[in-house]
Amino acid sequence: MPLIMAIPTRTARLGTFFITTATYNRRRLFQVESNALLVIDTLQHYRREGNYKLHAFVVMPDHIHLLLTPETVTLERAIGLIKGGFSRRLASNLPVWQRSFTDHRIRDAEEFTIRRNYIHENPVRAHLSEAAEADPHSSASLSLFSKPTTFDTLLLL
Repeated sequence: MPLIMAIPTRTARLGTFFITTATYNRRRLFQVESNALLVIDTLQHYRREGNYKLHAFVVMPDHIHLLLTPETVTLERAIGLIKGGFSRRLASNLPVWQRSFTDHRIRDAEEFTIRRNYIHENPVRAHLSEAAEADPHSSASLSLFSKPTTFDTLLLL
């Protein structure tokens, strides 16, 4: 009888991931400045706790893109912390997030750079900002991210 190998679940995979998650019914929740800042604060809170390394992010009006490496938790738990933490802090009576998220595992330095650039250029492509560095809801504009992470340095962390 041949040996059958199970495909690892999403939670078992290690690595760096490009994540997209949207608001419930694509409600433009982050168009409100205080909500956009709250989701950024939530991202930074769980990063500071050591749950993940946050390499890049952008908060768009109805979704967020992240480039992160889970550290002490699974990928699914990291996204649960972010979405749940934001929802609790927002204290809305309405649903906040779509139920799931999409993820793509980053395989090499080129792909890391492509995805990071995609994240940072997203507000420019959507005509929300003149330049990536000018968008206040992106890691491209934050001093915390002034020294860009590269995929090669990730392998050494």
